[in-house]
Amino acid sequence: MRIERPAPPAPRSGGTEAEVRRPGPAARLARATRTAPGRLRLAGTLLAVLTLAFGALTAVQLNSRAAAAERVVGSSQPLSQAAADINRSLADADATAASGFLLAGAEPRAVRARYEQDLRTASQLISEAAARATTSSGLQDLLSTLNQKVPEYAGLVETARANNRQGFPLGGAYQRYASQQMRTELLPAAARLSAAQNEVLARDIADARATPWAGYALGVVALLALVWVQLALFRRTNRVFNIGLLAASASVLAAVLWLTVSATGADSALGRGEREGGAPLRALNAARVDVLTARLAENLHYVSRGSSSTYAKLWSETTGRLYARPGDTGDASGTLAQARALAPTDALATVDQALRDYQRWTDRHTAATALENQGDYQAALDATVTAKEADAPQTADAAFSAADRELAQAAVLEEGRFRDAALGVDEDLRTAAAGVAALGLAAAAAALGGLGRRLAEYR
Repeated sequence: MRIERPAPPAPRSGGTEAEVRRPGPAARLARATRTAPGRLRLAGTLLAVLTLAFGALTAVQLNSRAAAAERVVGSSQPLSQAAADINRSLADADATAASGFLLAGAEPRAVRARYEQDLRTASQLISEAAARATTSSGLQDLLSTLNQKVPEYAGLVETARANNRQGFPLGGAYQRYASQQMRTELLPAAARLSAAQNEVLARDIADARATPWAGYALGVVALLALVWVQLALFRRTNRVFNIGLLAASASVLAAVLWLTVSATGADSALGRGEREGGAPLRALNAARVDVLTARLAENLHYVSRGSSSTYAKLWSETTGRLYARPGDTGDASGTLAQARALAPTDALATVDQALRDYQRWTDRHTAATALENQGDYQAALDATVTAKEADAPQTADAAFSAADRELAQAAVLEEGRFRDAALGVDEDLRTAAAGVAALGLAAAAAALGGLGRRLAEYR
């Protein structure tokens, strides 16, 4: 017997099976927007999302810039200056060791103390930098080289000193070899370390000064959306004001203004710090190392007793790099001239005095060279460095020491300028981030409240 299956029930309203399925999200959204309450709910959701997103995104951007500003003050700038101090301390140690060698048994205690302090400072700063540097930063190799080579250099200097005190000529060879190790291995590594730390500092400053374009863009979109909804309500209801939407607009506008003030304030403060402190300080650090290199060349020339033209050539190259007046124009070039050109007002007088002492130093060096060329080596040496207190103020060493001391004072002033400008920028940015986030939340609540009152009229 054949059993017939019952036919499926026909779809209601004569439609197909696809037509009676449950409508999708797009269909439901389209159906909801066909009614005034639906459109109001959709507008409220859109405004809430936009204002909350604006507040959250802007807060994230400002907090990111605050973190960069905090790194500038607490990490990258101190590390940058520490790297420069490592370079300067090593150069000063080498120049001072050569001075002590020339004085031999008459070496004053202050000269020896300065040399030992330089090495202690360099070793301490190297250890601190190694503790902060990450293994992926590329700085560990440089710091490892410095950490290994500083004791080796100190050992060579001690050998030179011991031989010199006993009158052995081998002491001069050890002193020159120690200085060669310093100039070919330690100082280049210290210079690369300083350059790398300067790059980190420049990157952090750029991050802290970056304009939060995404926050601005979302703020403008939120304001335009609020204006559009208010205009739409006005056309449909002839009601000029909606208190909730006006409050939301005022909140977003206040947040955009706060964002503008905080971002431009941070940019201005860090820019001023870089202009009046950061850039002048880097130029001054370069000039200080060149001054010490010139002093080393002067001393090593007498350590070698004029038997080599290497150190006279090094003196000429270094002083030419420090300060030179091309032609008769009167325009100066070189690291010392650049330090003078960039110096802020409160450090300018100190740098100018350093320039005068530098000129006095080079004049005395020229006079000592003239004595040496006449065959009077001892007189030339006494005009350069001496342990006699009565003669000390008239030596090239005294003029060098005065110039170095004044450059150090200028460096303190310029570092203080930078810190004064950058200090507190991170706190201002974090306060702005919290304020903008709160205003975004308030704008969302006000928009929903304002549209909620219109929805209540349909119930």
